[in-house]
Amino acid sequence: MILQSQQQLDEILSGELLKEFKTVHAMIKIYCRKHHGVLHGLCGECDELSQYAKTKLDRCVFGQNKPTCNRCPVHCYRPEPKETMGAVMRFSGPRMLLKHPLLAIRHLRHEKKQVPEVPKTNVSNRHLRKQLKSGKS
Repeated sequence: MILQSQQQLDEILSGELLKEFKTVHAMIKIYCRKHHGVLHGLCGECDELSQYAKTKLDRCVFGQNKPTCNRCPVHCYRPEPKETMGAVMRFSGPRMLLKHPLLAIRHLRHEKKQVPEVPKTNVSNRHLRKQLKSGKS
């Protein structure tokens, strides 16, 4: 089951977006374990937040050049998930260095990168995936 969901994940996200999702997902797991008592996996609410984050990463207008969310000029989250994700990040961020040091350091380095201008054309992961699919048909 875990392998199958990882394969589905790899079909949707790749490269920098996949790394970003792994970081966000790890943060949600840390939060869920402490606040909802789930030892393995995620509770329904946290799983929904994780899926929402994956969808937003897939549809990010910056595509593979996506900046970190706190530096992004485009705010794509709805208010409620944005507030929840903020709580998750505030709680899990400091704990990431102990639980997932490589993901945490990569994220901190990524935050230092310059924020690119908003692209004028569709470069989201979803848009490129649809282009490839229609080109293969």
